[in-house]
Amino acid sequence: MKTVFGFFILLASFFLLSGCGVQSIPQSKNSVDAAMAEVTNQYKRRSDLVPNLVEVVKGYAKHEEKTLTEVTEARAKATQMTIDPSKVTASQLVEFQKAQAGLSQALGRLLMVSENYPDLKANTNFRDLQAQLEGTENRITIARQRLIESIKNFNDQVTVPPTSWTNSLFYHHDKMAQWDVSAEEKSTIEKAPKVNF
Repeated sequence: MKTVFGFFILLASFFLLSGCGVQSIPQSKNSVDAAMAEVTNQYKRRSDLVPNLVEVVKGYAKHEEKTLTEVTEARAKATQMTIDPSKVTASQLVEFQKAQAGLSQALGRLLMVSENYPDLKANTNFRDLQAQLEGTENRITIARQRLIESIKNFNDQVTVPPTSWTNSLFYHHDKMAQWDVSAEEKSTIEKAPKVNF
């Protein structure tokens, strides 16, 4: 009789704990890690496109050495900064974002310079690379949105009862730093050009 009663207590405990984050907290953490990996993957894809873009522009815009050097240096800085999704700290995330924002700004200047060279704009390789870069920027935006959502879900799991009780008993995860728009990106957004047709 006692073993049957003990079995039902154990079974009831299992069902109660399964609804209190025993599985959902690790799953949520795995989702954050996967989303961060996708963000870094898209940034790597963008970095891989940059040398080809610089080479094409170099052939047409010989007088733009400073801009080309800035892009190359920004790419080097962005590729040196790597983060481990499972151990990322708020300060590492800020540094990673700064490096990526620096590359974004340098690429923006490079594409603005290209406007001064009609032959470059007509070049098929340049147009293809520009289209790939634009597509990659869109993928980065989507990946960042997914990361923001997965971090929010994880933070909810570890801070909102009843799953936060499970976290404090079994996991002891802290709230994760949220991806934010960097100061450079904020200034770019605020200075967004008006387009009139």
